[in-house]
Amino acid sequence: DLLSGGRLDFGVGKGYRHSEFAGFCVPAEEAEARFQESLAVIVKAWSSDEPFSHEGRFWRYDDIVVEPPTAQKPHPPVWIAAGVPDSVRKVAALGANLLLDQFASTEAIGERIALFKAECEACDRAFDPMEVAVARNIYVACDADDASAALARQASIHDRMIERSRGPDGSRRSHIMAYADTPGASEANVLFGPPEEIIAGLQALQAVGVSYVLMSGGEPTRANMLRFAAEVMPAFRPDS
Repeated sequence: DLLSGGRLDFGVGKGYRHSEFAGFCVPAEEAEARFQESLAVIVKAWSSDEPFSHEGRFWRYDDIVVEPPTAQKPHPPVWIAAGVPDSVRKVAALGANLLLDQFASTEAIGERIALFKAECEACDRAFDPMEVAVARNIYVACDADDASAALARQASIHDRMIERSRGPDGSRRSHIMAYADTPGASEANVLFGPPEEIIAGLQALQAVGVSYVLMSGGEPTRANMLRFAAEVMPAFRPDS
């Protein structure tokens, strides 16, 4: 945060893969409690001008100070990943920003944004559409062959994620994997194609309330970003 002059955004999620917990010998059943306690400690550490102590179920600290302090006050923006309604409600109650996953359909994204807005209002919190971000794999293809090759790479990544997200009994442990065996699952909710298709997909997200998109995927990365800037972004300028 200091090196960037106050540009750090802090993104967190409690995790969903069995292997993530097994690797650290942590019961997955403790995920929610550990997440809530650790986030509280981090925010307290950033926000406290004086030494503070913490005694919780998993961690204990006595009279500690985090130095140097963050550039942003009281702390950098906190983004929490959420994919189900109950998690969206918790993000609103915590006063954090909402990060929606790259797997949900445009319709589901719209429903979650509407829920988040309602929950913010119920907590007497002003709703800001820029406090909701949606991740999407985006690749501005040069031609049909380029798009097909990019989708093939994405399918390989998708299949690897499915396998790594299974529990020890082979079951899926997350809503994210629920669509894994549906037709075209590896191509679902990715924006790979010519500029006009990318623009249409982003406009569909915009229509359900999305103002902030996190772009990922689509190698070679630099060339993809340059094409996106030159051929897609002009459609979203205020005067366009």
